Amino acid sequence: MQIRVLAVPNSKTSEVVGWEDDPRAGKVLRVKIAAPPVDGKANAALREFLAKHLGVPKSRVTLEKGDSARIKTLTVPDDAVC
Repeated sequence: MQIRVLAVPNSKTSEVVGWEDDPRAGKVLRVKIAAPPVDGKANAALREFLAKHLGVPKSRVTLEKGDSARIKTLTVPDDAVC
């Protein structure tokens, strides 16, 4: 399944804040990531954090859209619990 994530890099800690309505993208999952948005570090940390949070291998979480944007579309396994 695909989910839209509003990534907040350079946060104090990595955590899932929750679902919210975004006027640009509709329903998004706000996730704070401790990594900086430099050289793809925040994207890699986001994938790893979501995989661990959902209990799936990080190879099963893929970034589809939004490589350099704050709102990203990720594909996660259908059996993962969001």
